[in-house]
Amino acid sequence: MAKKVVTFGEIMLRLSPPGFQRFGQARSFDVIYGGGESNVAVSLANYGIPVDFVTRLPANDIGEACIQFIRQYGVGTDKIIRGGERLGIYFLEMGAMQRGSQVVYDRAHSSFATIEPGMIDWRAVLADADWLHWTGITPAISEGAAATCLEGVRIAKEMGVTVSCDLNYRKKLWKWGKSAGEVMAELVGYCDVAIGNEEDAEKVFGIKAPETDVLAGKVSAEKYRVVCEQLNQRFPGLKTIAITLRGSVSASHNTWSGVLWDDRSFYEGPTFDLTHIVDRVGGGDSFMGGLIYGLRTYSDTQQALNFAIAASCLKHSIFGDFNLVSVAEVEKMMGGDVSGRVSR
Repeated sequence: MAKKVVTFGEIMLRLSPPGFQRFGQARSFDVIYGGGESNVAVSLANYGIPVDFVTRLPANDIGEACIQFIRQYGVGTDKIIRGGERLGIYFLEMGAMQRGSQVVYDRAHSSFATIEPGMIDWRAVLADADWLHWTGITPAISEGAAATCLEGVRIAKEMGVTVSCDLNYRKKLWKWGKSAGEVMAELVGYCDVAIGNEEDAEKVFGIKAPETDVLAGKVSAEKYRVVCEQLNQRFPGLKTIAITLRGSVSASHNTWSGVLWDDRSFYEGPTFDLTHIVDRVGGGDSFMGGLIYGLRTYSDTQQALNFAIAASCLKHSIFGDFNLVSVAEVEKMMGGDVSGRVSR
């Protein structure tokens, strides 16, 4: 049996006004659950990869409802620990046309924000795993979350487990006393694989692609080779670095692509024109889930990158945080079928 992937981070209750209503118009909210690392776990489970999601949830009915929600997608939940006062919440107002989406967090003092080292038995969690994934959201939440993440990646490296991260900079979260750069530097030092969007490396580590304008709707892939090479120079342990490239024409219309660098070559993926976005939240996570699957499944690195891009392209058509697509659907798109015709 294939070894598991373990993802570690916070999952939250997501509340969003129906359709494209503004917060002030809302008289009800659509209720789902989501978070960076749980989103990756669901993608992998959909692709048939054994996966456990590790987090801390309150020992109440809301915590139980959250577990039931992610368990329905085939994600392992038996490593989740219980405790703390509450589940974190985030409110999402969906943007449209030239009005961007907005996120308001209500996650202070959540069960995960109050996690501390020693609460998770990392050796037991990773005993049947060969991959650990985390994102930059986790250490941003609290000092305890950062320390617990560091504890996990250290033990993972001792055990020979591959470690991946999504840099995932969130300026609204880094409030507990240290900057993203100083905390993330030690954590990324333990990683083998890293991804980010076209701005993460700059905002976390000051590494910027030359002469780029993501707001023009066109992003030059070749210019991000420099970002990948500089990340590797700073973190020699990073053997695979990928960057998602989103050109923003409007909230409803983006271009979408990605690049990948390893210690042998630089790969550029196809570019898709996303003209009627349903929900872009989780786009980077769906790319990460696709990349982990691709790197574990295909011998061709270009094919692994193309799978990640196609998978995350499809995510933009799906409401919610999770990318609910199959390998067959992604590979169909990789093969050039982008018509969206009815399958009968």
